[in-house]
Amino acid sequence: MTRRLGTFSYLPPMTSAQIRAQAAGVVDRGLVPWIEYATDPAPGDHLWSLWRLPMTDLPGLDQVLDEIDACASANPSASIKLVGYDPSRQNQAVSFVVRSA
Repeated sequence: MTRRLGTFSYLPPMTSAQIRAQAAGVVDRGLVPWIEYATDPAPGDHLWSLWRLPMTDLPGLDQVLDEIDACASANPSASIKLVGYDPSRQNQAVSFVVRSA
């Protein structure tokens, strides 16, 4: 049984190139990226654990991808989500799972 953890979860798993393109969209739009992870997420879980602090310094794409890889290395059995926060509207503009456990 496949867990449905967001909009993209109804599509085939994203390739590395597709994840890079989506993360580039977060960075290019000036959103504040942060990474969340959960070892046993359920579709109704709205609060995942935060990986480090949100990247308020607006890092480059490679830094965001490096943090995703670092989170995956430290939590190999976890699902990982990338969130893009819009500081002007003060809400999450985008959120998607980049790695499923």
